[in-house]
Amino acid sequence: MSDYFRVSSLFPHIFTLPFQASNKVLPSQTEFNVDPITGFLPPEPLPRLSGQYEIWEKGVTEAAEVLRLGDDVSEEADRMRSIAVLEIQPLANQRRLLQRAHVVLSWLVQYYVHSLPPVTPPEPKKVPESIAVPLVNVSRILGISPVITFADTVAWNWEFIHPDKPVTIDNMRILHSFSGRDDERHFYQVQAAIELHGAQLLRIVESYNQAPVVDNSASMNRVVGDLERITEIIGEFSDLIQSTRDGCDPYAFYWHIRPWFNGCDHKNGSDPGWIYEGVDPTAPELQYLCGPSGGQSTVMHALDVFLGVNHDRPEGDSMSTERANHGFMERMRMYMLGKHREYLQHLEQSPSMRDFACRMYTLRDPYNDAVAALKKLRSLHMRIAMSYVVSMSKTTAPWTVHSPVSKREQQEIDQVRGTGGNKVAALLKAGVDATSQSALRR
Repeated sequence: MSDYFRVSSLFPHIFTLPFQASNKVLPSQTEFNVDPITGFLPPEPLPRLSGQYEIWEKGVTEAAEVLRLGDDVSEEADRMRSIAVLEIQPLANQRRLLQRAHVVLSWLVQYYVHSLPPVTPPEPKKVPESIAVPLVNVSRILGISPVITFADTVAWNWEFIHPDKPVTIDNMRILHSFSGRDDERHFYQVQAAIELHGAQLLRIVESYNQAPVVDNSASMNRVVGDLERITEIIGEFSDLIQSTRDGCDPYAFYWHIRPWFNGCDHKNGSDPGWIYEGVDPTAPELQYLCGPSGGQSTVMHALDVFLGVNHDRPEGDSMSTERANHGFMERMRMYMLGKHREYLQHLEQSPSMRDFACRMYTLRDPYNDAVAALKKLRSLHMRIAMSYVVSMSKTTAPWTVHSPVSKREQQEIDQVRGTGGNKVAALLKAGVDATSQSALRR
């Protein structure tokens, strides 16, 4: 098939459309550890570690039972420091075990760091060599940041309720939670449901990139149908994210759950950062220690790439540039599994659906409908974040007697940051704006 095809015989608006830069077909999603049924979630739970690595599994279990935020009154932290530094070479060719190792080690880091009592003046938090070194080594093989990520809290953090039944969100039980609260499990499960549901979107993307669009009405109708289904899927994402309110209390989330997510953010405020003992402090991966964020959802990145939403090219008023915080979404990719990051890079090699719709007038309305649905989803996400983070930041912590908020404290509240290290309201508004700007003029 030619790289160009004409549609003047089908539609009154004449365009010459380059569908692909070449005849090269993108590699199948399966080459990037993208499952046709579960998408970016593994098709089955990760296996538990055994043998010498059982000590890490035991550590996570015991930490959940005894460690509390900023109030370590047990010997568990000392035991973490006393663990031997284990070589990860025996796991090097076992991807699923490496992923499990990343889960348990990254959770151990969070348990250790956030159970340390606060000190004045603040000092760097030292992650024990027994955890830091193997975590960095595992992360290098997987191509993912050496800190807890969206994958560790959501994509890899589940087991079957009924192992003999298929993968559905109703058959998935959340494995780990910092607070032990159902609110936290519900929060993770909603996000897992979105990722699982997103596998339908990925199948559409796969079909689009594997089956060439030809110059006939059947082919055009297929693309229109795909866009209409994508619009429905995004609407279903909105329903799922709205369900966060059904089982996760905003106050409990802000004060009892969210603090555990915080990563090393030494560039902000007075936080002196973390030290990974036994690891070269100049190691490039130590630049990416922010912790889990919804911005690390690979399915949302894939949706943006497919629709051609550009988060780094703000238009309009001068505040857009500040809000966009250029490079944020790109940085969030460093917290993804390396294979999934490669998938996004390969997806970017093909013209986006926006490029297609720019040249095919008949596709503009269904394309814009999909963009409008995505804008609505991001607006809803922003409202939920404002309710769960910004509004709750003005409440009194359950373990303190707080005096009236001072002007300086109020300024800090207004600039409250997400776990990804950015100002929540400004960042999410930038995402809404970038999505809106992707719509095509009719």
